[in-house]
Amino acid sequence: MDKRFQYHFEPGKGWMNDPNGLIQYRGIYHAFFQYNPYDIKWGPMHWGHATSSDLLHWQEQEIALSPTEDYEDEGGCFSGSAIEKDGKLYLFYTSVSHALGQTQSLAISEDGVTFTKYEHNPIIRNFPVGDATKDFRDPKVFAYGNEYRMILGTIYGGCGRVLQYRSKDLTQWDYMGVLYESSDYHDVIECPDLFPLQDKWVLLYSRIEPGDRHVQFLIGDFDGERFVPSSAQLPEMGPQFYASQTFLSEDNRRILISWFYDWIRQPVPGSPSAGALTIPREVSLDETEDLCLYPVDSAKQFLEELPLDSSVHQKVGVQLCASPDCVQMISQHATSQCYQGPVEKVEILTDAKAVEVFINNGHHNYSIWGH
Repeated sequence: MDKRFQYHFEPGKGWMNDPNGLIQYRGIYHAFFQYNPYDIKWGPMHWGHATSSDLLHWQEQEIALSPTEDYEDEGGCFSGSAIEKDGKLYLFYTSVSHALGQTQSLAISEDGVTFTKYEHNPIIRNFPVGDATKDFRDPKVFAYGNEYRMILGTIYGGCGRVLQYRSKDLTQWDYMGVLYESSDYHDVIECPDLFPLQDKWVLLYSRIEPGDRHVQFLIGDFDGERFVPSSAQLPEMGPQFYASQTFLSEDNRRILISWFYDWIRQPVPGSPSAGALTIPREVSLDETEDLCLYPVDSAKQFLEELPLDSSVHQKVGVQLCASPDCVQMISQHATSQCYQGPVEKVEILTDAKAVEVFINNGHHNYSIWGH
C-alpha cells in the first residue's frame, strides 16, 4: 500500500485529478477537484470537496457535484471554477452528455456545503460554430469591471484557443470571441485561467503534448477584449504538475494549486486513492517580470535548503544533486529532470512519497513523485 501524505491533500479513496473551484469563501479555503469515488482510475467525474483554514491541513467534505442529470450522462461533471456573489457560492463546470456533448453548467450554494444545480442548465448549450469544436471546456469565471467574464479552452483548425464570454448576472452569457490563440499549439487548451498580477495580466493554461503535459504561463496585457502576450514562461516543469488554477485570497495573495500526479503513473497496488494537490504556491512577478511560484507561508516551515556542493541527497525515492550551475533530479521510476543555469538557492519540500523543488526562490520548480 502507498504511503499517505502528511500535508498534501489526497482523498480518502478513489481517483482525483484537476483542482476546481478554488476560492476563499467566508474565511475558509475551498478546493474542489475532479473525482471518481468508485475506483483509483479516471471514471464518471464528480466534484470532490475539501476545506482548510490554513492551506496546509485539509478536511475532506461530502461530494459537491455528482452526475445526476441528463446533461451529464456521459462524462459527468468536468472541470471549472467558483466565484462568490451576494454571499452565495457559484460553481461553474463543464457538463458532458451523449446528447449535447460538452456544455457549461452552474450550481449554487448558500453555505458552501450544499449545492443546487441551476434549473436552466446548461447555461451555455452550444459551442460557437466557426470558432470552436466539440472540445469546449473548463470555464474560469472572474469579475471584470461591473460584469463577469468566462474563459474556456478549445481547439479550431489545429490551433489551440481560449474563448471569452460576458455576463451581468452569472446566468445569461454572451459570446465575445477568441481571447487568445496559438498556431504553435495544435491541441485543445485545457484549464485556462486569466488574472491580473501587479501591473500585468497572466494567462495560464495546460498543454497536452505527446508524452508530456505541462502548464504554460503567458505574461501580457488585457484590454477587456483580447489578451496580448509579451513573454511565455515555464516556471514549473513537473513532471507531476498539471491543471493549475489560481484564486485571490481575502488578503490579496494570488495563490495557485495544481494536480500532483499524471496520466501515466500507475497507482501502487492496494492503495485506496490516486492523485493529490500540490502545496499551494503564491504567485508573483519579480522586477524583470519573471514569474515566481513559491510555497505559501504556512508551508515554508517544511522547506529544506540543499547545499550547492554536488553532494547527493536521497529523498523518498528521488535523488537530488545541486551545484552553482545545475540541479539534477532522478526518481526511482527513472524520471530524470535537470535544470541548467545559475543556481543561487535550492529548497525542497518532502512529504511521504514526493518532492517539490524550488530553485532561486521559486523561479524554476519541479514536482516529482518518488515512491
